[in-house]
Amino acid sequence: MGAWVIPADLLASSRFVVSPMQETVAALTVLQAPSGSSELAFHAAHREAFVAMLADDPVVGALSKRVWRPRRGSTPGWMADFLGLPPVGGNPSFEDELAQLDTWTDERMQAALGSLRPDPLPDVLASGGLPGAVTRLLAWIWSATVASDWPRRRRVLEADIVSRTSRLAAHGWAGVFPSLGRKQRWLGDGRLQINDYDLPTRDLSTAEELSFVPVHSSGSWVSWDLPTRFALVYPVTGASVASAAPATNGLARMIGVNRAHVLLCLDTPHSPTQLAALTGLPLGAVGNHLRVLLDAGAVLRRRSGREVLYWRTALGDAMSATTGR
Repeated sequence: MGAWVIPADLLASSRFVVSPMQETVAALTVLQAPSGSSELAFHAAHREAFVAMLADDPVVGALSKRVWRPRRGSTPGWMADFLGLPPVGGNPSFEDELAQLDTWTDERMQAALGSLRPDPLPDVLASGGLPGAVTRLLAWIWSATVASDWPRRRRVLEADIVSRTSRLAAHGWAGVFPSLGRKQRWLGDGRLQINDYDLPTRDLSTAEELSFVPVHSSGSWVSWDLPTRFALVYPVTGASVASAAPATNGLARMIGVNRAHVLLCLDTPHSPTQLAALTGLPLGAVGNHLRVLLDAGAVLRRRSGREVLYWRTALGDAMSATTGR
């Protein structure tokens, strides 16, 4: 079991951050090994152009096959350290985060790739030019698949962060960590389980930054810039809901497709602004649907700081359970 020992002061100063770079890395993982209906749609939309780009750039093509190792039996899945760099600053741009690669040399990247697999690197990677190839790979994925959709993606990611911080205020970190993925949980005594691999526990007593980063991916991973910066990347809540078609079952026929979509999103507390981002509906329409659901007893609400949060009641849960989602 892989775990981090996190000092209390580091946990207290940790933050949730939106990272364009990690969103781009998530898109890379989906292009290479999609899972789930929403990931399959993204893969189908961009895979042909992705394959053509790799064919036109032999170094990038060879690199794309070596930057991560899928899990096989007891062998942990892993990605190259230079892909998993923690976000910089409180509101980083893609260019800000990509600039972190400026300090990486060919030798350092080759060592990172060599740690993933025992077989030698192909000549095209062993001969150099890796920093430029990594930059080209990530820049293409950002510009060709993520950038045009970034405003919507960012709204969904920010909505997730508001939901997590609200949960943190209500339940503490022990209530937040299990919601970040099926492998994460708080073990007590400052220990956070980060995966289920048979790996040594890492002590973060020398760390200065700890970030939690939502992305549009079904997977989670850890990242670091040793010895001071660490991050846990986790699947955003509502990614599949936001990208999937609204419900078309009995619930939708009973209360309407859009109202059913709003109700399905309320498995965790959300504000009207968050729901507008998740569903793609106008804010005024979301407000109207919430008033009807509130009057019907399907949702409850309370104020949290400047936000008003809504969540499903037992009746709302029962109605949602009929969808088979």
